[in-house]
Amino acid sequence: MANLVQMLEAEQKEKFGQNLPQIDPGDTVRVHVRIVEGKRERVQIFEGLVLGISGSGSNRSITVRRMGAHGVGVERVFPLYSPRVDKFEVMRKAKVRRAKLYYMRERTGKRARLKERLRR
Repeated sequence: MANLVQMLEAEQKEKFGQNLPQIDPGDTVRVHVRIVEGKRERVQIFEGLVLGISGSGSNRSITVRRMGAHGVGVERVFPLYSPRVDKFEVMRKAKVRRAKLYYMRERTGKRARLKERLRR
């Protein structure tokens, strides 16, 4: 039974996660999400800070937070291997020392800045 589950997970990863970049907490990502409105389908972009990664295997998901209109924080959880998610783009990487950045919810303005990690 466990072997069947592993086969299904591997198939799902292969199908939806072909060009998945390395995503870590503290990264600023741009998520392209397919949205269906009636008969039409369009791609909506959600850009924000990755607060944390949860789950394992094909159930991995990331929590992304951005500042919306009038300074209201908006958080969304995106499954990494989902047919609704078109692609992930990593805009910048930050130097962080935690796996979950929930403390960023209380930070605004200059206090909400993270040091950029240089790419190698």
